[in-house]
Amino acid sequence: MIVLFTDFGLTGPYTGQLKAVLQQRAPGVPVIDLFANAPMQNQKAAAYLLAAYATWFRAGSVFLCVVDPGVGGERLPVMAKADGRWFVGPGNGLFEIIMRRAQAAEAWEIAWQPEHLSASFHGRDLFAPVAAIIASGESLPSRPIEAARFRQRDWPDDLFEIVYVDHYGNAMTGVRASFVPAEARLTVNGTEIPPARTFSDKPVGAAFWYENSNGLLEIAMNRGRADQELGLTIGASVKIA
Repeated sequence: MIVLFTDFGLTGPYTGQLKAVLQQRAPGVPVIDLFANAPMQNQKAAAYLLAAYATWFRAGSVFLCVVDPGVGGERLPVMAKADGRWFVGPGNGLFEIIMRRAQAAEAWEIAWQPEHLSASFHGRDLFAPVAAIIASGESLPSRPIEAARFRQRDWPDDLFEIVYVDHYGNAMTGVRASFVPAEARLTVNGTEIPPARTFSDKPVGAAFWYENSNGLLEIAMNRGRADQELGLTIGASVKIA
């Protein structure tokens, strides 16, 4: 399958244009919409989110990833393979955490060029065709790539920041909950937040943190919006009290 991970948003033509290319080039391959609202123009936050969710897909899946504020610039077009899963997108750090945590990982600079390549929509013109070619079992030109040109070695293994706010106002961090003591209390924007196992363990309106279904430390509120009540936005710092 081909898995879409983009910051295009839930409106507008961009996701539809990606799918049109995929349908034309790989008509028999199912396409899964994972994220259309990944952290906008923030490949660092998106890298931790992608790493948490990619593990739920089987080996052989192809992730078409477009969080690309440097489109048309010096960043390289990359295809990577980590634990059997393929990742296609910009070489701006988006695949850093995926590759760092993988048991086996390789990456290449994409050498294939489409007949038409716009300056501002490589997702449609370059990355979507490449993802379709890989998903169809075909090979395409590539070049070895130096790690220094697309890796971000200075990024932490776990990011103590908000990386995503969902439809309910729950705020995911870039931290794997298993790396935080179960009894720890957090502070964010001056508010101390206790732990809980799940929503119903706290009174209505109470904020807490818990390990979400994808293993990330998440801040939530029972029947309330933690983002609005606590002022949580992407990039907000989270600390262990």
